[in-house]
Amino acid sequence: MELLLGKTIDELKETVKILGLPTFTAKQISQWLYQSTVNSIDEMTNISLKNREILKSKYQFGVTANSKVTVSSDGTKKYLFPAGKNKYIEAAYIPDRDRHTLCVSSQVGCKMGCLFCATAKQGFQGQLSAGEIINQIRSIPERDQLTNIVYMGMGEPLDNLAEVMKSLEILTSDWGFAMSPRRITVSTIGIIPAMKEFIEKSNCHLAVSLHSPFNSERSKLMPIQSRYTINQIIDTLKAYDFGGQRRISFEYIVFKGLNDSEKHVNELAKILNGINCRINLIRYHSIPGFNYESPKNSAMHDFREALNRKGIIATIRSSRGEDILAACGLLSTTELRRV
Repeated sequence: MELLLGKTIDELKETVKILGLPTFTAKQISQWLYQSTVNSIDEMTNISLKNREILKSKYQFGVTANSKVTVSSDGTKKYLFPAGKNKYIEAAYIPDRDRHTLCVSSQVGCKMGCLFCATAKQGFQGQLSAGEIINQIRSIPERDQLTNIVYMGMGEPLDNLAEVMKSLEILTSDWGFAMSPRRITVSTIGIIPAMKEFIEKSNCHLAVSLHSPFNSERSKLMPIQSRYTINQIIDTLKAYDFGGQRRISFEYIVFKGLNDSEKHVNELAKILNGINCRINLIRYHSIPGFNYESPKNSAMHDFREALNRKGIIATIRSSRGEDILAACGLLSTTELRRV
């Protein structure tokens, strides 16, 4: 049976038309789906009982509860969701004073193969629908507290562009969650055609996974470099105006002795010249098979200050949820090992 969650207002209008329901029913359904806490068609009380029965004959509401929640000592929560037979995804809820962020997944696993990422180690099992993406937000108890959504969980968001864009429409539209696009950030490793479409059709923030300013070095970390080089990515970004409140940032996992030298600072300043951006420095969280480590805190701060002196706004992202494998690069459903 088809699910209602994940449908846009235009799709809901088509749905009620096919079912012979009044046109205004589409707006009512969207309000129940995205602006309420009910989880069943029976609870849509401003729709007549007769029309609810017609709706139930073809559709289910679509909210799916998580199957497990793990809580970190720092308050971070990792939610496990089923995503088909023997398939799972994870989302991480990160509270930080008045900021409450949910890191959502866009794919089951990932096909990009970045050497430092645990998700890549489990391979690719499938795409998530817009409904499955939205469900990570809609179903958690902290839903009404959320201030920010980041598409930085499992998968490469722009490798699932159509469903990600659909989910963004639901999140930012008045008939949906009515969130400001300035509260949403989509991450990518730099799939240029999809990145261009995202920039042109969405007002959400963009975060690009960089990790090295040198093509040869980045290619050893990220196989996508052989198709879309960092120079091509930067040139593409320079063609757009990121002024105003829209933000572009670069994610930079720091590996001790690999990408944290003075030459890296100089090259970053060179290639990013002309782009209104910031760099988020991220501590590397160790995974099996990739024998690097994060620099000491003092070295991280020195690297940040060196970038700042070059005129680059650089910040160090706090590591959250490492003890429950919810920190950056660690999301990988261990449930797969049990099936």
